[in-house]
Amino acid sequence: MLPSQSYVNISFFQPHAFLMIGIPGLEAVHGWISIPFSSMYTVALTGNCLILLAVGRTPSLHQSMYYFLSMLALTDVGLTLSTLPTTLAVLWFDHRLIGFNACLVQMFFLHSFSVVESSVLLAMSFDRFVAISNPLRYAAILTNNVIIKIGLAIVARATLSLFPVPFLLKRLNFCPNKILLSHSFCFHPDVMRRACADITINILYGLYVVLSTGGIDSLLIVLSYVLILHTVLGLASPRERIRAFNTCVSHILAVFVFFIPGITMSMIHRFGRHLPPIVHALVAYIYLVVPPVLNPIIYSVKSKPIREAMIRMLKRKDQG
Repeated sequence: MLPSQSYVNISFFQPHAFLMIGIPGLEAVHGWISIPFSSMYTVALTGNCLILLAVGRTPSLHQSMYYFLSMLALTDVGLTLSTLPTTLAVLWFDHRLIGFNACLVQMFFLHSFSVVESSVLLAMSFDRFVAISNPLRYAAILTNNVIIKIGLAIVARATLSLFPVPFLLKRLNFCPNKILLSHSFCFHPDVMRRACADITINILYGLYVVLSTGGIDSLLIVLSYVLILHTVLGLASPRERIRAFNTCVSHILAVFVFFIPGITMSMIHRFGRHLPPIVHALVAYIYLVVPPVLNPIIYSVKSKPIREAMIRMLKRKDQG
């Protein structure tokens, strides 16, 4: 009996598990590749946890700017933990199976943390705009209550945006011979294309989520920096302009680190299907792994208060 004939009577099929490919074409050297990946995950978790501890234990950093930075660090920890278990399982132990429901859960958290990160970066741009355009009322506008409400709104936005996605996938009939995922984690465009059904609704909803979150956020961030630039150019002395703009450098770098790989990955998944699979895999890893690694480095290098707080904390630990 032919494979196609053996499934002819099956009207609806969902796999018990998917098979993750890891890094296509480099399966033979996964052990060596695990070394830089393990190092990056260690740096991401250590760096972001140090920022959280530094802000939490330093009263002088209890300001809106550093509260938003803490949100970014916490989001990066969540984003790192979303991909770490399956990625290292594939690279270390060649454990490629992930259950269908576990895959949907991982996908929900992975994309949710991505939306949260985009929203936090937007909130940080708003923070910088208020600090530069209206410094005298900065503390009065961005009070602790306002920051808590912004944080809750960010989490609610991500949760509500991504909540329908797993259910839209569970309604699909999947192909028994298409259970091989292109990454070592569950990514929505990759999972939905394993289906043997009409995925138009999934594609349209995925596009809606991208445009209504990252798309709008990126446009508003650009608008905020247009307004910031207008305010900075209106300052009297060049020294004041440089000092004001220097407070934005870390955030600008974080925006580039997050949005450029994200936009590249979205474009490749929609228009670059002819590209080699390794290109899709590398861009996805850059988008999901590199920002959590670089953000704490950027802020510890460019922000003197954060750097000094982290050094003091590490010195106290050594002395203890």
